[in-house]
Amino acid sequence: MFSNNNLVEHLINKNALKSNNIIEAFRHIDRKDFVLDQSVSDIYEDYPLQIGYHQTISQPTTVAMMLEMLSAKEGEKILDIGSGSGWTTALLAYIVGDNGSVTGLERVDSLVKFGSSNLQKQRFKNAKIIKAKDELGIVGEKFNRILVSAAAEEFPSKLTEQLKVGGKLVIPIKNSIYEVTKKENGKLEGVEHYGFTFVPLIF
Repeated sequence: MFSNNNLVEHLINKNALKSNNIIEAFRHIDRKDFVLDQSVSDIYEDYPLQIGYHQTISQPTTVAMMLEMLSAKEGEKILDIGSGSGWTTALLAYIVGDNGSVTGLERVDSLVKFGSSNLQKQRFKNAKIIKAKDELGIVGEKFNRILVSAAAEEFPSKLTEQLKVGGKLVIPIKNSIYEVTKKENGKLEGVEHYGFTFVPLIF
């Protein structure tokens, strides 16, 4: 694959990308802007790439599938935990538009700077990446959607307290990805998708 458009077509053909708003985001947000070395030949290949500190920019298929599960909409408030390179933060910022907002959380200081610098290339006014605190997420705030891009060992129930009613959390736990929706009565409804590999979630 030699261009971002080739990558997008590949993801559509794999049925990883389906929704028009997410496809449009992938077309406008070039993966090249979020890698360590823009001269490498495998920027648009469908596998993770190292960004330092034992972290990666995720496999495009996995990112596409997780964003489809998250199903973010224009105007929503999003929390992106484990923002790393800033790629998913930028994709989400494009999806929610000027009336929405995206906050990326990252524990590694150097990756906060790296991701923020990458995000600035897109000139979004509705997105930022900040240093994660000791507690998972942002306690006291509520979001329409929460995306976690690193694998937890067990389900972090405290994150669901940060979800608005009707909101959705997409999180890897061990080798599965869970879609968790918060229903009107506050109960949680979950779907498990098997067979994924992620760097570990640290908090």
